[in-house]
Amino acid sequence: MSLLVEAIPFLLLGVLLSSVLLLYIDERKLIAALPRHPLAGALVGSLVGFLFPVCECGNVPVARRLLMQGVPPPVAIGFLLAAPTINPVVIWSTWTAFREMPEIVVLRVLFSLVIATTVGWVFSAQADLSPILQPAVVRAIPKIPTDNVNRPRGSADLRLGANVSTSPLLQSGSFLIGEGGAPLRLDTATLPELTARTDRDTMRSRVGSQVDAKKVRLFVENVILELRELGGVLVVGSAIAAAIQVLVPRDVILSIGAGPVSSISAMLLLAAAVSICSTVDAFFALSFASSFTTGSLLAFLVFGPMIDLKALGLMWWIFKGRAIVYITAIPALMTFFFTLAYNLKVG
Repeated sequence: MSLLVEAIPFLLLGVLLSSVLLLYIDERKLIAALPRHPLAGALVGSLVGFLFPVCECGNVPVARRLLMQGVPPPVAIGFLLAAPTINPVVIWSTWTAFREMPEIVVLRVLFSLVIATTVGWVFSAQADLSPILQPAVVRAIPKIPTDNVNRPRGSADLRLGANVSTSPLLQSGSFLIGEGGAPLRLDTATLPELTARTDRDTMRSRVGSQVDAKKVRLFVENVILELRELGGVLVVGSAIAAAIQVLVPRDVILSIGAGPVSSISAMLLLAAAVSICSTVDAFFALSFASSFTTGSLLAFLVFGPMIDLKALGLMWWIFKGRAIVYITAIPALMTFFFTLAYNLKVG
C-alpha cells in the first residue's frame, strides 16, 4: 500500500503529460525538431527530464507516447532511463539529503546521463523496432508513406498510413465529425474544404466549439485508458517488491555492505527490490551512509530510478522480454563498473 500511495500520484502525472502530448503537440513538428544523429538524440532525450519532471512511474507512459509519436528510439529510451534522475525535483532532493557530500549529487547526475545516453545510442542499432516492442505500440507508431522515403527526414509527413487501423486516441491533433459520422482530422489539408462549405464566421465558431469539446473528451478518455493499462501492472510490480522486502531478511543484505564489490552488488539488488520513488530515494540511501561504501550509495541512487520491479512491470507494456533484458543489464553493468571505480579511487 505504501508503494502504491507513493507511486500512483507520479503515475498520474506521467499519464497527464502523455495525454498533453497526445492532444496539444504536433508529432510532426516534434520529430522534426529532434536530432537525427543517434548519439545526439540519446543525449537530448536524457535531458528532456528537465521539461517533464517525472519519476520512474510517470516516465513510462510519457516514453510510450513518445514512441507512439514516432520519435527516434534513442530519444525515447534516453528519456525513459534518465528522466527519473535528471530533473530539478530529484536533484534538489539529493542535494538536501547529501548536502555534506556534494560529490554524490554531481556523480549521480553524471553517471545517469552517461548510462542513459549510452543505452539509447545502443538501441539506435535496431532499425526496425517491431521485434522489441509490444504489438499495440507497434500498431500505433506513425508510418512514413512510401512516396516520402527519399525525402529529407525533416520534411517527411509522418502521418499514419492509410492502411493502418488505429484509434484516434493514439493520434495527436484535433478531429471533427465529418460526413457519415466519421472522424475528420482538422489540419491545413481539411480546413480549405471545410471553409468552402459554409460561411467563414459560422464555420469558425462551429469548428472552435467542436475542437474544444473533442480535445477535452479525448484527453479524459486517454487518461482513463492509460491509468487502466499501467495501473494494473503497477499493482503487480508493487506486490512483488513488497513480498521481497518482507521475505528477504534485511540483515542478509546489510552484512555485506562493507566490501567495495559486495556493497555495490547488495545495493543494486536493494534498489531494484525496494522500488522507492526517485524523489525520496536519497533519504533512504542516506540511512545506509554509515555502514555502506560511498560507491554503493551511488549505485543505489543511479540504478534504482532506472530499473526497479514496479518500473519493469510498466516497461513490459512497451517492450518485449529481450529488450527489457538489455535495458536492465546494460545499466546494471555500467553502474557497477562506474561505482566500483569510484570505490577503488577513494579507497
